[in-house]
Amino acid sequence: MAAESLLKTGKHWKYTSYRKILYHRFFVGLLLFIVISLVFTVVFNAFSGSSPRIDVYQAVNLDSTSVEVVKISRSSLEAKARVANCTYSDCFDVYRCGRGGHNKITIYIYPLKHYQTEDGNSISQFSKEFYIILDTIRRSKYYTPNPEEACLLVPSIDTLNQHSFSSKHVSQALRALPHWNNGENHLIFNMLPGTAPNYTPVINLNTSRAIIAGAGFNTWTFRYGFDVSIPVYSPTAEKIDSTQPEEKKYLIISTQLNIPHNYLEELQNIASSSNDLLLLGRCKTESTDHSRRCEYTTGREFDYPNVLKDGMFCLVVRSARLTQAILMDILASQCIPIVISDSVVMPFNSHVDWNRLALFVPEDNIKNLVKIVHSVSKERRGELYWQLRWAFDRYFASVEKITLTALEIINEKVFPLAARMYEEWNMPEHLYGPVNPLFLPVTAPKSPGFTAVILTYDRVDSLFALVTKLVRTPSLAKILVVWNNQKKPPPPSSEWPVINKPLKVIRTKENKLSNRFFPYDEIETECQLTIDDDIVMLTPDELEFGFDVWREFPDRIVGFPSRLHVWDNTTNSWRYHSEWTNQISMVLTGAAFHHKIWSWYYTYKMPEEIRRWVDDNFNCEDIAMNFLVANVTRKPPIKVTPRKKFKCPECTNTEMLSADARHMSQRSACIARFAESYGNMALRPIEFRADPLQYREVGSGVPHAYPDIGAL
Repeated sequence: MAAESLLKTGKHWKYTSYRKILYHRFFVGLLLFIVISLVFTVVFNAFSGSSPRIDVYQAVNLDSTSVEVVKISRSSLEAKARVANCTYSDCFDVYRCGRGGHNKITIYIYPLKHYQTEDGNSISQFSKEFYIILDTIRRSKYYTPNPEEACLLVPSIDTLNQHSFSSKHVSQALRALPHWNNGENHLIFNMLPGTAPNYTPVINLNTSRAIIAGAGFNTWTFRYGFDVSIPVYSPTAEKIDSTQPEEKKYLIISTQLNIPHNYLEELQNIASSSNDLLLLGRCKTESTDHSRRCEYTTGREFDYPNVLKDGMFCLVVRSARLTQAILMDILASQCIPIVISDSVVMPFNSHVDWNRLALFVPEDNIKNLVKIVHSVSKERRGELYWQLRWAFDRYFASVEKITLTALEIINEKVFPLAARMYEEWNMPEHLYGPVNPLFLPVTAPKSPGFTAVILTYDRVDSLFALVTKLVRTPSLAKILVVWNNQKKPPPPSSEWPVINKPLKVIRTKENKLSNRFFPYDEIETECQLTIDDDIVMLTPDELEFGFDVWREFPDRIVGFPSRLHVWDNTTNSWRYHSEWTNQISMVLTGAAFHHKIWSWYYTYKMPEEIRRWVDDNFNCEDIAMNFLVANVTRKPPIKVTPRKKFKCPECTNTEMLSADARHMSQRSACIARFAESYGNMALRPIEFRADPLQYREVGSGVPHAYPDIGAL
């Protein structure tokens, strides 16, 4: 038995040794294979990587002299008819969009081709205006040369003028496009739809599910939320300069040549009985000269379009085509349009508020035209006049601007979260001032509390004392310490006071005063308290009361130390006034509550020269914030509690920046500089102070809500 056991043990040992040898050889071979593969890969990349990379997709060439000729067969299939009821949910594939970014469409232009019939005739004429449209798209931020990543595709077939293309053959050419797919995600441009005698209000072309950016829509043919209404471009409008006569000679002018007979009779009756309407038509002696107009009653001749500048109001009357090129001439001449067309869809109607640009008179009320115009006040006329000047320059002044506006509207329809507000489209800042970005309830909720943002450099003892006091405020949600010292690290966590509220220290890259207003992601509450590290005298009741007042005025700066700007008649300049007065126009952000959006505005929207000056001179960031908020809201700040002394009890005057006389003169210069940057004195003075209801009551027997309110 012992010998048999020994024999088995020897065999097992030999088998185990043999397995180890096999494993060793296997792993050595595997290692050699990996090393050889890596060496081969490196050598291959070294030799092949030097060859230049060739892009697969090339940008469309709009200036090529040699264009591919494509014959359209008579038997070719046409695109399907235009779908009457299209929306972005059933005629548009939104999943194609988003590859150019989360808020930007991408647009592909088909290569230029010369489409011909079997007889060799062109199916469409390529116009200068259509070239500008395509070139504008190609140079825009939306363009992509890759059709696979395109959200929109634009055929390079000119369809602007119904008279300039063959509807049947263009429909066949559209059907043959490689990505047509029943027109889904395609964009067709048209300015002159329909042909005589009917002049249909939409392009007479089989476009299936394609978006139409067209002029002349009526309320029956326009697919709201899908199509884009554009104006009829007028070459004449681009040649009209912006000069204006000192005084308008005529109340109403009509220079339109194609007014329907029944409306023309009404206007002739008005012109013959009133001097308020100058009615002009085609001159009998110059039937082909469109630069002349003659008065119906006297035959006097006028230069067109110069005569439009002499009118306060100019007529645009419904004709065979609903939208007229004369509308652009009128806007360019800075004459207020009077639109007499009940069913017309105005250009860019989804975004541009035409009630701010024009008057609209019902067709059946033409006889009361003069009476309606006389009812418009001078103030209203002024608003219309200045608004149309701005709108024309921004949206209609050229083919490029018309194209880019149409693309921006489509972009906002595809990405509604990236859309601009109504005010940004229709309320120019130089006329109405900036738009208040806050849409808050009358009283902001108290439950989220506020975040205290402390700007500090190296006053550690004062900082710790402030932190210890802040945490006693019931509504404090978080403390954010902005450490502005790049030469010295903040104290270790073991040295900080033990508190029951979250605290985060942020180290800045540069020592700048603007760091206190950076929109840090850590600020999760709507309200932030901006406070200096030496403001240790405020009590928890004062801070809580200040926060409650801010809830009543959430779009204003609400705080404790206040200042005033005054005009110095001696120096003819603005002066910073720090004496105690009943009137204030600034609340210093050394201790102030404000909405966190103002930090974003300070960082990204405030004039760059102001922020740069503040950082370079290390002064006036609080004045800059007051200018910013007052300029946007057109409201003064709110001072709370009677306290006016804010000196640090543990700091000497040499340590305090505000003790320097030169600092005060700089602040006066800041006010003058900032007023010049904004173009006006944005600060608003006010005689107002918010105190607790029971502040002066003693011995009333009713417990005070804020008992620890400091005195002067």
